[in-house]
Amino acid sequence: MPPHQLLSFLLCPGLRIPRLSVLCAQPRPRDMAISSSSWELPLVAVCQVTSTPDKQQNFKTCAELVREAARLGACLAFLPEAFDFIARDPEETLRLSEPLSGNLLGEYTQLARECGLWLSLGGFHERGQDWKQTQKIYNCHVILNNKGSVVATYRKTHLCDVEIPGQGPMRESNSTIPGPSLESPVSTPAGKIGLAICYDMRFPELSLALVQAGAEILTYPSAFGSVTGPAHWEVLLRARAIETQCYVVAAAQCGRHHEKRASYGHSMVVDPWGTVVARCSEGPGLCLARIDLGYLRQLRQNLPVFQHRRPDLYSSLGHPLS
Repeated sequence: MPPHQLLSFLLCPGLRIPRLSVLCAQPRPRDMAISSSSWELPLVAVCQVTSTPDKQQNFKTCAELVREAARLGACLAFLPEAFDFIARDPEETLRLSEPLSGNLLGEYTQLARECGLWLSLGGFHERGQDWKQTQKIYNCHVILNNKGSVVATYRKTHLCDVEIPGQGPMRESNSTIPGPSLESPVSTPAGKIGLAICYDMRFPELSLALVQAGAEILTYPSAFGSVTGPAHWEVLLRARAIETQCYVVAAAQCGRHHEKRASYGHSMVVDPWGTVVARCSEGPGLCLARIDLGYLRQLRQNLPVFQHRRPDLYSSLGHPLS
């Protein structure tokens, strides 16, 4: 039995966590196959949840998934944007927010230490040092190592202020301040991770900047809507993977959070060829994928797009349309 099928066979029976996805078995190009055993490659877990305004219940759900990821041998677990809570309005968002030194992040610090694995906390509602002056927060992506230490933070730079017919208006800037800068890719047991959040995936300049800084894995924790999700979610993630020749990991919110909001789900991992190699099914749960950096390096060697770029022709990209 091929390794990817054996892994799926072993993981499916009798799991406590609902809807554990199987790994996809789509083939790579023959000339890009490598000889290393898949069992030697780092395993990552991508968690899908339905956050509500109840912070403790959300933590209980996330902790159960993280513990299951550790039991299954993952070295790193990814949680989606707003893993801490999804509020009903900006006022509730601000009231429920905490600083990074608060109780909730302390619980995740203990969880990382208990489980002995790294955590990508994909979008924490952070009261920053300027909270008293601004009364607004940051959407902060936090990386914890397996000792529970904060090793990287990225504050979302592109805020989602949009009006999509059928999905309702989104005004993230009502409660949130855009981050001032990108974060350098962080070394983890799975590879060098470039941090982004949700709406950031619509800006390829960000992903190209991260890969040029050394990223091998791009992560887009998200809470995509029910209209943009079916139309754009997978297309954008696969495009970011193909153009950067990176793995893309996207943990997503799913289902109805409360009477005012629902999310699309479909958490996934995309390899540098653009193949979806793992995908969550409907509802809360997790999916697993192995990160093959040897394959990534071979693909970049065989298809050296970064050596062929012409920044002299399009270095001004990113300016507003006239």
